[in-house]
Amino acid sequence: MILKNLITVSAFTAVLFAASAFIHQNKDQKTAQHSTSENNGFAVLELFTSEGCSSCPPADELMGKIEKEYKNEPVYLLSYHVDYWNRLGWKDRFSTAENSQRQQQYSHLLNSQVYTPQLVVNGKTEFVGSDENNIKNAIRKALITSKKTPVELSAVISQHKIDVQYKTPSADPQNMLLINLVEKHSSTEVGKGENEGRHLHHWQIVHKQNLISLNKQQEGITTFKLPEGFSPENWEVIAFIQNRRTGEISGSAKTAFK
Repeated sequence: MILKNLITVSAFTAVLFAASAFIHQNKDQKTAQHSTSENNGFAVLELFTSEGCSSCPPADELMGKIEKEYKNEPVYLLSYHVDYWNRLGWKDRFSTAENSQRQQQYSHLLNSQVYTPQLVVNGKTEFVGSDENNIKNAIRKALITSKKTPVELSAVISQHKIDVQYKTPSADPQNMLLINLVEKHSSTEVGKGENEGRHLHHWQIVHKQNLISLNKQQEGITTFKLPEGFSPENWEVIAFIQNRRTGEISGSAKTAFK
C-alpha cells in the first residue's frame, strides 16, 4: 500500500502555459536544435517531489528509469521540487514556491489533493509518483492518442546566459508556453528530516520556468541566467503548450546542448 504524504498549502493563482521554439546558430556560441512532428503522440510527465518526503525517493528513481526506457521516444520529464516540506527539518535546495504554486493549480484543475510524490501526465491525469504500472500505461496511451501541435525550439549558450528561441502556430488565447531549464541529474546527501542520512538521486530537475502568452507572441526569444557550474551535457530545455483553463498540454519539444 502506498502512503500519500498530504500537506495543506495556501491557494495561489497560477498561470498555466505551453511550449515551442526555434534558434539560429552563432559561430561564437553553442547551439542545439530539435523540432517535433504534428502527427506523433507525446507524453509530458510532471513530478512533484521533495527531499524532505520519505515516500519520494522511489518516485525520483522511477523518473530515472523512465528516462532511460523512453530515451528515443517523445516522452518529456520534469521534476518540480516543492517547498512546503522545508519547514519540517530539511531545506530542499531545488525547491521553489513557484513549484508549489503550480501543484496547487493542478489540485484545482484535476480536483485532486496536494501530496508528494504526485505525477501528472499531459496535464490531464494524476497518479502517485511511484505507481509504475499506471504511469507507464498512461505513457503508452498518450503516445498513441495525443496529437501534437508543431513546435520548433533551439538554445544558444553565451557567456552568462542561455537564449531560447521558439516558434509555434498556436494562437489560442487560452494557451500559454512553458519553457523550462532542466538539470538532467543531481544528487544530495540529506542531513535532516525524514530522509536523514540518505544519498538521494534526482532526475530532470526544473530550475526555472518562463511563461509566454501565445495569443500575443507565437515566436520569439526567452532568456535564462546561466546556472553556476553549468555543463551543457547535463542540462536541456523542455517546452510545452498548455491550456490555462483546462490544463491540457497540446504540444512539446526539447533541445539539448552539444
